[in-house]
Amino acid sequence: MRRFRTIRNVHERTIEAPAQTVGTLLERLSSPHDPVWPAPAWPPMRFDRPLGVGADGGHGFVRYRVSAYEPGRRARFDFNPPMSGHHEFVVESLGPDRCRVRHTLELQRRGPMVLGWALAVRWMHDTVIEELFDNIERAVTGTVPNPVRWSPWVRLLHRLTWERATGGPLPTDARLVRAVFEQTDYSDAWRMAMRPGMPRDPEPWRAVLRGASFPVVGREGGEVLLGEDAGHLDFRASIHVDDRQVTLSTVVRIHNWRGRLYWAVVKRVHPFMARLMLRRIHRRLALTAPSAAERAPLEPASPVPQGS
Repeated sequence: MRRFRTIRNVHERTIEAPAQTVGTLLERLSSPHDPVWPAPAWPPMRFDRPLGVGADGGHGFVRYRVSAYEPGRRARFDFNPPMSGHHEFVVESLGPDRCRVRHTLELQRRGPMVLGWALAVRWMHDTVIEELFDNIERAVTGTVPNPVRWSPWVRLLHRLTWERATGGPLPTDARLVRAVFEQTDYSDAWRMAMRPGMPRDPEPWRAVLRGASFPVVGREGGEVLLGEDAGHLDFRASIHVDDRQVTLSTVVRIHNWRGRLYWAVVKRVHPFMARLMLRRIHRRLALTAPSAAERAPLEPASPVPQGS
C-alpha cells in the first residue's frame, strides 16, 4: 500500500482577552457578519447552513465540511475528496483575561499537490491565518501591534489567482442600460461576485473606466450609466451593483459606415479590456476595504440564514 506523507502546519497566537470572548467571535465564522475571516481580500468562508456539524462549504476552491464543533472552543473541518485531511481552530484559556488561538492543518501530500503546496498554497495559507488572527486581536483589543505583512511573492500569487470576470446577459435590474437605445448593434456584460465588505454603492466602481472621461448620463438605484454620443456611433457603459455581483455592461448603436469600420476593430479588443478593467477594480476595492473586525460592529447583529 502506498503511503502519503502528511503536511502539518500550525499557527497559534496568544490573545489578551478571555477565551469566552474570543470563542464568541469564532462562533460567527462563515456568517454574513463574520468578524474574523479576512474577506474580501481573500475568498470568504461559506457553508450551506449555519456553522455546525454537517455544514458543507469552504473558501474559494478549497472545499470541506464541519466534522466537529464545540461552540466557542473548537471547530474542525474535514476536506472533501480528492483532498484528504482536515484543518481546525481551537481556543484554549490561559487565565481569566488571556487565551491561545491555534489553527492546525493536516493534509496528505499526493501528486502535484506537493509542488503546489511548496510553491504557492503554503504562502497564501499562512497569510490568511495570520490575518484571521489579526482580526481576532483587533476585535477584542482594538489594536494589532504587529499586523501581518504580505511578501512580494504573496502579492504576486494573489494577483495571479484573483478570480476572473464571466460573461452573460445584461442584468435584469439594470434598467438604464436596457432602455437607453431602441435598437443596439452590440452589447455585452461581464460580472464578478461581490464579497463581504465590498461597496454596494456603484459610485466607487466607476473607477473601472479609469482613463476614460465618459460623463455620467444617468443614475438609478444600484446602477450608474456613462457614455457619449458621436457622429459615427453612440456608446454607453453601465455599472450595476447588487448584493450578489457587480456587472459592467456595454451597449453600442452604430450610425454609419465609419462607425461600423471603427467598431469592427474595437470590438476585437473590447471584451478583453472590459474583463481586465473589471477584475482590476474588483481586486483594488477588495484590498482597500475595512477589515472584517472593523466592519463587524457597524453591521446588523441578527444572523441571516446562509444559502438563501
